[in-house]
Amino acid sequence: MYIAKLYREEDRAKILEFLRQNEFAILVANDGEKPTASHLLMEVAEDGEKIFINGHMSRANPLWRTFEKVPEVLVIFHGPHTYISPTWYNHVNVPTWNYQAVHLYGSPRIVTGEEYYAMLSRLITRHEGGTNYRMETLPQDFVEKQMNGTVGFQILVTRIEANYKLSQNRDDEDYNNIIAQLEKRIDNSSQAIARAMKEVRK
Repeated sequence: MYIAKLYREEDRAKILEFLRQNEFAILVANDGEKPTASHLLMEVAEDGEKIFINGHMSRANPLWRTFEKVPEVLVIFHGPHTYISPTWYNHVNVPTWNYQAVHLYGSPRIVTGEEYYAMLSRLITRHEGGTNYRMETLPQDFVEKQMNGTVGFQILVTRIEANYKLSQNRDDEDYNNIIAQLEKRIDNSSQAIARAMKEVRK
């Protein structure tokens, strides 16, 4: 992904937090003839310095079959994004778009058996929170049927590209006015970009 120097984010902790907050991502692979992609829930995991992406998809989805053919896949995490009006500057300029996005590259492998069960159990427990819904309390035949209808996978991340385009090229006057104008909007993306910009220049 092309990233202008001003917009490149390299803080590992900040990137991992971004991934966890925007975990519905796009997995892209190539079947040898053409690219193929799916929108999937992705779970970030760490083991020392290593970063992993865990996920699953329907067994009917042909995307998982590409894992045997390709050494590398791409996972795209989208964050908030919003329109920036040129009327917010103290000089004549053009409109633009502020956004946050992270591309992860890595090697995929299929996850099965107890490892896959544990992966799904962690995912359900985390998202269910305070409810009593747990994989461990479900009928075994039901769980096996659901697992057989899906395919688990894990991606070992080998490269990270984080693009946080947040008006870093603007002077303080314009920068602060952009934040003020975004905070007047009621949509979540504008509010999130305003908060992200505040983090850049504390």
